[in-house]
Amino acid sequence: MLDDLSTIFQFDLTIDQIILNTAIATICGLFIMYLYRITYQGPSYSQSFAGSLVILSMLTAIVIMVIGNNLARAFGLVGAMSIIRFRTAIKDPQDIVYIFFSLAVGMAAGAGLHLVAIVGSGVVGIVTYILSFNKGGAAQRREFLLQFSLNGATGDEAPYLGTLKRYCKDHKLINMKSLDEGSTLELSYYVRLKSQDKGTTFVRELEKSPGVERVNLFFDEENY
Repeated sequence: MLDDLSTIFQFDLTIDQIILNTAIATICGLFIMYLYRITYQGPSYSQSFAGSLVILSMLTAIVIMVIGNNLARAFGLVGAMSIIRFRTAIKDPQDIVYIFFSLAVGMAAGAGLHLVAIVGSGVVGIVTYILSFNKGGAAQRREFLLQFSLNGATGDEAPYLGTLKRYCKDHKLINMKSLDEGSTLELSYYVRLKSQDKGTTFVRELEKSPGVERVNLFFDEENY
């Protein structure tokens, strides 16, 4: 039994084997990059991040080949890697999933489990693609951040409130700041539009309200 366990990650590091393992990791990494490109739905697609997924798969495969079944080498590598500090903040949970995807594929390719790497990439890719474009279970909670300046009328009788009620399912005042020694107020609202296609019309109508100036409507990705 111990002999079987000791040979799980034992393989001959010939030139052909190294090239094949690295090639499989590269192909699977390119597939992951393309999948990320067509399924990404965030506000700022990063070409550099997409490309790094390919390199990450290749490097992981190389690391696995370096370690092999040598426990001392594995601990040495962990110690060396602990020196590195990663400062880049990952905002989208989807990016973390793709990082682990690349790591898993690279590990399989580096260990010589080519069928696992290829089939696993295909299965995970299909599921990811279906979930990315299946809106049936997605929460349709699309909130916007509305900011504008108000001169003059305030309170419940403010003229702009009628426009908010006409175009928004609901609205919530989240911030009020005094400008120009109190003569102008800067208001911030969370709003949910009745129709996503009416955003431009909503802004134009709101600008026509007495005292309303500098209207800005921002998509709030944290509440999507």
